[in-house]
Amino acid sequence: MAFKTHSIDTAPKGAEDTLAAVKDKFGFVPNVLGVMAEAPALAKAYVSLSTLFEETALSPTERNIVILAISTTNKCEYCVAAHSVGATMQKVPSDVIEALRRGKPLADSKLEALRRLASEIVENRGWPSQDVVQGFLDAGYTQKNLLEVIVGVGLKTLSNYTNHIAETPLDDAFQPAKWSEPADA
Repeated sequence: MAFKTHSIDTAPKGAEDTLAAVKDKFGFVPNVLGVMAEAPALAKAYVSLSTLFEETALSPTERNIVILAISTTNKCEYCVAAHSVGATMQKVPSDVIEALRRGKPLADSKLEALRRLASEIVENRGWPSQDVVQGFLDAGYTQKNLLEVIVGVGLKTLSNYTNHIAETPLDDAFQPAKWSEPADA
């Protein structure tokens, strides 16, 4: 089933302002938001949760690790490509981005604890092992940070699942970072 990718002009009532705000922020409306606009509440929820995730105590690099770890775990080709571009723009080191894209451990032990937690929350449907949780806390993160990771899980659940169902076409801006699950994952 093909889903329409809305523009600001074709968006259903209630989604136009959301798409206009996204265009103001990024210079264009990413296809995932164009698809989400079919259900204005979904588009609004995604943009709102994205803003809230940016307000967490996690650094931009840490937030990108959460987003990319979840998106690779969920095998969301659209989100891995889009967020690889975003992570590059936010100066996340290229070796970190590449490890995340390949589902490989990160060299930095603290960041690896974060990656493992985010991935395991998704893999185990909200039931990470106590060892992974303790490793996260022992790495210097707090219970607050653990709960903030859950905000990232909610955010990526909205977009990853939308992209799976809608088969969202990848924007030209994200084509250089096109991704598919590595054979050795």
